[in-house]
Amino acid sequence: MPTPSKSEFSLDRASILLTGGTGSFGKAFVKTILARYPRIKRLVIFSRDELKQFEMAQQFSTKDYPMVRYFIGDVRDEARLRRALEGIDTVVHAAALKQVPTAEYNPFECIKTNVLGAQNIIEACLDGGIRRVVALSTDKAAAPSNLYGATKLCSDKLFVAANNIAGSRDIRFSVVRYGNVMGSRGSVIPFFLDKRKTGVLPITDPTMTRFNIDLQQGVEMVLWGLEKAWGGEILVPKIPSYRITDVAQAIGPECAHPVVGVRPGEKIHEEMITASDSYTTVDLGRYYAILPSGGSYSVGDYCKESGASPVPTGFCYNSGTNEHFLTVDQLRELILDQVESASPFPAEISRRRATQTALRELAPVA
Repeated sequence: MPTPSKSEFSLDRASILLTGGTGSFGKAFVKTILARYPRIKRLVIFSRDELKQFEMAQQFSTKDYPMVRYFIGDVRDEARLRRALEGIDTVVHAAALKQVPTAEYNPFECIKTNVLGAQNIIEACLDGGIRRVVALSTDKAAAPSNLYGATKLCSDKLFVAANNIAGSRDIRFSVVRYGNVMGSRGSVIPFFLDKRKTGVLPITDPTMTRFNIDLQQGVEMVLWGLEKAWGGEILVPKIPSYRITDVAQAIGPECAHPVVGVRPGEKIHEEMITASDSYTTVDLGRYYAILPSGGSYSVGDYCKESGASPVPTGFCYNSGTNEHFLTVDQLRELILDQVESASPFPAEISRRRATQTALRELAPVA
């Protein structure tokens, strides 16, 4: 059983490598780590885009934060990964090709990054003395209907199975799976905020729902996984859903909301835990955990040691049947809170403050 036999782990003096480090999650993660763990040895931001690294370095400079390093690299390049992992003990894998239509049109490229890149991470970590690995996943990996979801399901399976070949190494691989991140690049809310000035907010399907999580909740979940996961869990947060029509109403009630149809591979509702997962899913309080079947510990062992409880057989976690839905007013308040905090750059903040002003005019009078 992993918990008693493996040594304790703390992020306080860790050396961390973050793939996809210049994305929305990466910025929030770096900000939190530097504030909460000022004694970390090193924080390597690993990504492909030199411009984004330059922009990020304006906020998190190596002069002000000497533990920070910026590495240009691609998870497709295993040799570069191995070089970047020298002296690292903790890995957070956030790099991915994430746009559903892009993946449908460019499937080979999506597979190279999301599947083969995951394999490269795993093999480099197994050989590099890494102790903790958490990979970011998506609700689209549960019962996938598009290539992006299928590649992330494959990635999830790889990270879970990596624990089976760890041998005597003190390493744990786990996965965090969550829904749409409010304010992240490419998501519906920034898209609607940008389209609002045109007077038209296109709706794919009026019955569509999505799970909602903010960036900080995602960061906290990853930190929990790094410090407390046994290895092999797919962690799922308990979060609210929203209706796409309510998002449009929160952002642009005066806009036209034409129905344009779903995109290739797009679902009406998202699912994070399927009924077939229920046999190995437990309730941890803040999170659910889908445990590995046939791993080194049983559901009973996990529940006894962690205080978790098994979910009912047939349980599923679906954005359309979720018990908690955000209202239009709640969505508007969350968007007001997120639009300014989503970017550290002055020009972007200025633009988003103008959006905030416009949204506040729509807020109900107390």
